[in-house]
Amino acid sequence: MSGASLTVESTREIPSSTSVSKVTSASKAATGSGRVGRARRRLGRVPAPVLCLVSMLAVQLGVAASKPLFGVLGVAGATFLRISFAAAVLLAFTRPRLRGRSPRDLAMAGLLGVASAGMTLLFAGAVDRLPMGTAATIEFLGPLAVALVFARRAGHVLWALLAAGGVALLTLLGGGEGGSGGLDPVGLAYAFGAAACYAGYILFTHKVGAAFKGFEGLAVSFTIATVVLAPFGAAEAVRGLAGSDSPGLLLLAVAGVALLFPVLPYALEMTALRRMSQRVFSVIVSLDPAVSALVGLLVLGQVLGLPQLLGICCVVAASVGATLTARR
Repeated sequence: MSGASLTVESTREIPSSTSVSKVTSASKAATGSGRVGRARRRLGRVPAPVLCLVSMLAVQLGVAASKPLFGVLGVAGATFLRISFAAAVLLAFTRPRLRGRSPRDLAMAGLLGVASAGMTLLFAGAVDRLPMGTAATIEFLGPLAVALVFARRAGHVLWALLAAGGVALLTLLGGGEGGSGGLDPVGLAYAFGAAACYAGYILFTHKVGAAFKGFEGLAVSFTIATVVLAPFGAAEAVRGLAGSDSPGLLLLAVAGVALLFPVLPYALEMTALRRMSQRVFSVIVSLDPAVSALVGLLVLGQVLGLPQLLGICCVVAASVGATLTARR
């Protein structure tokens, strides 16, 4: 579940190198020699593809590290605390200014916050009930669908059919871990819901990224996401902390997971997108379901059956194909 995804054709393109350099210069002037400015300069020395790969790995490690917290804090409680911490970090570092913002800009940030909240909570629910690779592959249908819809080419029907075949392998023949047993229907519903929210997230991220400077838009949207998640997870989080023998250590664990996902990945991806084309970025991000399956295997011991592995390969191939054959 990366911060941005497949190529979407629209009238607004990724900023040119000249416009990016102007934004970067203005940002450096505003931050001076502060921590944010130094961090951006350090990230600027790392190749953009490496940033994308590290981002994907951080996301999946963060998801895997969240699973043990679900039993203590609940899915909604752990998600609420993680997003709350992420919002606090982003607000502290960016200090976004809302005065003078147009209602449209604020509305886009609000919609991005709602989409982020839904995507994060539903995906957490899916991961709690399904293997990580399966959940991540189904969720990835969201950005894939956006790319196919905006491509508007008859040939892309083939990529859509390939993706559909991959999902059929995952859901109808894949079964549970190791390929045995049936997949949890509630977990599948969560995963498809997360895919729908992911599609909205992609569309709104594009608009918020164009309207806000630096990471300010993310800070505003995550603050709104925290408010949206509060009715679902705040009480559950309080109960979990109250019943814990070491609530301080539990909060530290949540903070560490929040840094892995979403704080670090979004910062890395936004930096990478300023230095590489969205087309190349999309091809790299298409590997996300495969990375998720690998982390699930190595960290959680989730062994996938052959139909599940084939299903993941189909969705990854459809994503790469749709990206490479899209009109520039």
